[in-house]
Amino acid sequence: MTVPMDDSGTWQPIDLIAAIWGLWVVSWGIAAVWSGRTEARPMAGSQVLYRVVTAAGVLALFSQQRWVGSDAPGLERLWDPPAALSGAMVVLAAMGFGFCWWARLHLGRLWSSSVTRKQDHHIVDTGPYALVRHPIYTGIIVASIAAAVTQGTVAALVGVGLITMGCWIKARLEEQFLRAELGAEAYDAYAAHTGMLFPFL
Repeated sequence: MTVPMDDSGTWQPIDLIAAIWGLWVVSWGIAAVWSGRTEARPMAGSQVLYRVVTAAGVLALFSQQRWVGSDAPGLERLWDPPAALSGAMVVLAAMGFGFCWWARLHLGRLWSSSVTRKQDHHIVDTGPYALVRHPIYTGIIVASIAAAVTQGTVAALVGVGLITMGCWIKARLEEQFLRAELGAEAYDAYAAHTGMLFPFL
């Protein structure tokens, strides 16, 4: 992802947020080799929808950042956040991906980029998983919100909506799969006191 600077040659908050996203994507891809053996996965094709929706959300969130302020529908600014708020959103994006990494490290070799059952898979309900059932998705949504608030465009807001929908679709698929693989009673007991994407929700 190319992160431009403005005409003055200085980094803007959205540029920094895009750089944080880029660093996360690269580090996440490198860490993908640290994963256990896959023993089961849902039927072929069941994971296409959330991937398409999420990818469309990322494109909507970032593809227009060079042209914010243009007259094209959806690209005009709805608001112009003050510098302090934009700076806070940079920190929020970093915190969101920090939450992702906490969850990734806590999962260890049980992690997978897609919905699978790994060797020795079990329900993880400690660390960030004691707060929400899908903390990695939560962190991504938080980082998306930070980018959208900084840009203040309809396109960015649509991007957040699509990314959130993609995470929700994947979370639902994952939970249905894990209930079948690990036992509905055990998973339902965990879900009864832990929010899906946000605490208490």
